[in-house]
Amino acid sequence: MNVRTNSDKLVSVSVMGQIASPGFPGLPAEPYRLDASGKPFLLPTYGGIVYNVSIGDSAYGWLADTIHPGVSISLKDDTGNRGLNLFACVGNVAMVMTGDAKGTKGVVTGKSGRFSEQVIIHFDKEARKKMAIGDKINIRSIGVGMDLLDHPDIKLKSCSPDILENLEVTTGSDGKLNVPVVGVVPAHLLGSGAGLTSEGGSLHIQTADKEALKDAKLDGLKLGDVVALMDYDSSWNHGYLRGAIGIGVVGQGDSPRAGHGPGITLLMTSPQTGINPQVTPGVNLKSVFNLAD
Repeated sequence: MNVRTNSDKLVSVSVMGQIASPGFPGLPAEPYRLDASGKPFLLPTYGGIVYNVSIGDSAYGWLADTIHPGVSISLKDDTGNRGLNLFACVGNVAMVMTGDAKGTKGVVTGKSGRFSEQVIIHFDKEARKKMAIGDKINIRSIGVGMDLLDHPDIKLKSCSPDILENLEVTTGSDGKLNVPVVGVVPAHLLGSGAGLTSEGGSLHIQTADKEALKDAKLDGLKLGDVVALMDYDSSWNHGYLRGAIGIGVVGQGDSPRAGHGPGITLLMTSPQTGINPQVTPGVNLKSVFNLAD
């Protein structure tokens, strides 16, 4: 990496959550949701321990609604959970502190939930079999406050020093930051999450229009893929801005609902075209961090 950062000044601090039970908001008499065509459905959604969906798998095709790969954690205390959600960064190391999987290490891969209240962590499938709802997981958080010293127009979000290093970003001869991505998401396909904070949670790729998705060459996305967001500024809250560019990781799966789809956790954003996305096959967290299935 030939980009300079202030990572030597970052503070590494522990944040902790517990494996969250899958929630299902709504009236007890009517648990159903509506898909983009108005058809009711009832499918697994975010939260819990997902045994058979992992980083590197397809973001599409699962009988689920915005499913989180791996393990999702949160904290019942609202103030503590905000700290967990804000300070945990993609690429941070997590460790199971209680239960039969105690001592097992994982990696933070995203943030999501209905109100940006969960952190998503990858553990291998064998470790997941030993886990239970309520197990405590500690994250060695580091990344909040990191700046690119030669790119003041770029803001980093939920981005750890490790992912910045392993993505092999470089500064081009034009002064822009070259970032490898698997695909480019046009602004008209970005839906749920617009207007909300970019420090946590997710911004969804809309998938109701399958032809538009195919035209953008996004119909083959995998969980963990790194993508670029065109004409979208997420310096503070997510929103359309011509010329702005963001970089994020596909942290959760597709959804049947209108305005929803694979959820992206933001890593960096520039309102001034300071990022140069370079389409490169296979840029995925699984290979970036050499994650086991």
